[in-house]
Amino acid sequence: MGVQRRLARGETLVRAGDPPLVCANVQSGVLKVASMTAGGSEAIVGLAYPGDFIGRPFAQAGAYDVVALNDVELCVFSRAVFERAIAEHSRMERLLLRRMLAELDRARGWMVRMGHATASARVAGFLDDMRRRIGASDCRGGIETDAPRAFDLPLSRGEIADLLGLTIETVSRQMTRLRAAGIIDLPGGRAIVVRLPEALAQAAAELN
Repeated sequence: MGVQRRLARGETLVRAGDPPLVCANVQSGVLKVASMTAGGSEAIVGLAYPGDFIGRPFAQAGAYDVVALNDVELCVFSRAVFERAIAEHSRMERLLLRRMLAELDRARGWMVRMGHATASARVAGFLDDMRRRIGASDCRGGIETDAPRAFDLPLSRGEIADLLGLTIETVSRQMTRLRAAGIIDLPGGRAIVVRLPEALAQAAAELN
């Protein structure tokens, strides 16, 4: 039912306000979910990682822009075909519901972190979450690879700051502190090496 599709960095899968013609499972790469503020600036409201489902079955229009942050591989389904499959197969409907509820739980956890975590914990939590979720996935949404120790950040420091509600300077300062503590290494560019995954997870759990 699904077909393979690739997006290059900057390509758009879904535009806010347009009828959603496809649904998709992310297999590799990361996409940003964003909207425009009243002032005309972009606000990143979430990220889609391997294993995540993208799409709004039975919706009249997309609520957000969904844009590739790096090279992305997707398993894409025609929205009409996908809606018929949901209507005809209750197991598929239950699976989709479970995935949507899991995403809702992650979003609620993110709200708690944003409201109560220190700047250090926000940055550590972002890196820990990305490390855990950036591995490749199959077309059914199952993660195929273990969490990597080394990866390239798909977002700029400015985009990370926007996502975390921090300044660019604060993001850079907190990454430098994590490096000084021996938890991560910053080889250059957007490369990240996680030296101490357990320590990174512990740093992410600090709350105000």
